[in-house]
Amino acid sequence: MLKVQEIRELIKLVDQSAIDEFTYESDGATVTMKKSGANSAVAPVVQEQKSVDRPVETPEVREPEAKVEEKEEPVHTEKAENEEVTADYDYEIVSPMVGTMYSSPNPESDPYVSKGAKVEKDTIVCIVEAMKLFNEIEAEVSGEIVDVLVKDGELVEYGQPLFRVKTK
Repeated sequence: MLKVQEIRELIKLVDQSAIDEFTYESDGATVTMKKSGANSAVAPVVQEQKSVDRPVETPEVREPEAKVEEKEEPVHTEKAENEEVTADYDYEIVSPMVGTMYSSPNPESDPYVSKGAKVEKDTIVCIVEAMKLFNEIEAEVSGEIVDVLVKDGELVEYGQPLFRVKTK
């Protein structure tokens, strides 16, 4: 499997080239990068392929999903309400990769930052673990954290907002 630095280099190369889609497969893992527009960044998708030891799902198994969708509507409404309350921000710190977000260096430590914390450009705000590598994420702006959007230990996607910052 590719290392995070190698994936970053591939992203830059694909982004600068005329290639619209790139796929790499190795040891049961697949990395796919696609451009969605002429001026947009490359978004990598990492998939781990595993052998299937169970029968293929039938349409009857999918019926409970419709019930789950009905329950998701109130959750969506809560997010909309939270966005209205915390609309006072200038910048979002986003995840540079797919992985697991950790708010502190270890489980016994306090979080790097919390709501109301002052940050500088080089302040570490969290760690994103990807492929057993722990990557420190810096604020990249000076300001105040006005919202923490991801919980400790939660899976994050490439480009997903992690924190909202009111810049100075």
